[in-house]
Amino acid sequence: MGLIAAVLAYLLLTIAIGLLAARRVGNAQDFMVAGRSLPLYMNFACVFATWFGAETVLSVSATFAGQGLRAIPGDPFGFSICLVLVALFFARAFYRMDLLTIGDFYRKRYGRSIEVLTSVVISASYLGWAAAQLTALGLVISVLGKGIGYETLTINNGIVIGFTIVAFYTVMGGMWSVALTDMIQTFVIIIGLLVVSVYMAHAAGGVSVVIESARESGRLQIFPDWGQSGQWWIYIGGFLTAALGSIPQQDVFQRVTSAKDERTAMTGTLLGGMFYCMFAFVPMFIAYAAVVIDPDHLQQFNSDDLREVQRTLPHAVMQSTPFWVQTVFLGALVSAILSTASGTLLAPSSLIVENVIRPFRSDLDDKNMLRWLRIVLLMFGALALHQALTSNNTMYEMIQQAYSVPLVGALVPLAVGLYWKRATTRGAMASIVSGVATWLAFEYMLPEILIPSQLMGLAASFLAMVVVSLLDKSENIRPDAVQRKIKD
Repeated sequence: MGLIAAVLAYLLLTIAIGLLAARRVGNAQDFMVAGRSLPLYMNFACVFATWFGAETVLSVSATFAGQGLRAIPGDPFGFSICLVLVALFFARAFYRMDLLTIGDFYRKRYGRSIEVLTSVVISASYLGWAAAQLTALGLVISVLGKGIGYETLTINNGIVIGFTIVAFYTVMGGMWSVALTDMIQTFVIIIGLLVVSVYMAHAAGGVSVVIESARESGRLQIFPDWGQSGQWWIYIGGFLTAALGSIPQQDVFQRVTSAKDERTAMTGTLLGGMFYCMFAFVPMFIAYAAVVIDPDHLQQFNSDDLREVQRTLPHAVMQSTPFWVQTVFLGALVSAILSTASGTLLAPSSLIVENVIRPFRSDLDDKNMLRWLRIVLLMFGALALHQALTSNNTMYEMIQQAYSVPLVGALVPLAVGLYWKRATTRGAMASIVSGVATWLAFEYMLPEILIPSQLMGLAASFLAMVVVSLLDKSENIRPDAVQRKIKD
């Protein structure tokens, strides 16, 4: 009961911060990008806390404990590379264009049709990510419930409770809620997981014992064995999906454009990506230390419900640590989940309202737009809630599936549109249609092909963009303003 009281107190604090942030929301820009005013420490916290979510703490750590580094090429390696690429090649251009959403770039570069289409594609990709965070909240709540004898408190019941909490404070304060809570949650995540890792290392016999055991068991092998072409293609597909598919995402864009200036935008994103890569190994260490302490924890990997696999880390902490360690761990875990969950609800809602609804509603003033943002956030959250309740996939699998969508349908028009003047609207349309259609065809009609379907979609998207743009004789849409921002 004391543990539950501590977690509830933390959740109430988070809600209170969200309500406080609501006082800073005066218009749609405040709601979406916090008035473009975040200093470096807040921008860094937003980048790190948004990426360091439930899948990193629970799913990735459990996958590492069971299969090793070669089973998780996307997180943290792919996501870290994504943030570095954004900082070096996209942050300055995004910030200088003075845009509210990433969909605004597609409108300025290609026109309304591409704006709407890419915004729908990118928004759809957030369903899996948001569902993963809600699944994690449900997992934590169910673990707590069963710890005090409430066996009927299932993961699904916990998901509904978690959704209610996240949706409430996010719909009140928008990006200001995300920024303020992320700052506190980043501190709790770092301190909490470091404290737990020290305790678990001591219980396992020392850091060197855990690392040596992981090495001997092959868990530290980063790449698949030579000669296993099928495993190599899966590895490459997982890495590129995370590294490239998460570039054309609204949450990345929001963190960049929420900064107070372009230098802060680039530096905060770069530091956030580098720190994320290093700190993601902490929950992996904790999870494998639990296996060293009690090898029976690996039996959870045999569960028919794949979501149960993610219980490895919280179950181990709850079973083999004292009350104060459990409290610190759950505080860090809940912080990681909430910080990511709020962002995954806010980002697609901003895209849908600004780039899908607003183009068809010329009478949408700032007050009504703010109302629409909150309505769409709740509607999108309901869809994510449904997916979380019905999916049997792990969080890591949900994330991988989610990022395949922007990889094949939005990356090429973004990257090529920034750096190639010959890119045309028709080329962008062909790129989107070809990429998505090829991906779906290989995913559902030719699953036996070794090359991952998302890589086939990416290749088709790039070829269509180049070929159609070169053959297009119509007037090319490449606003001078866009090109000037890139050159600068």
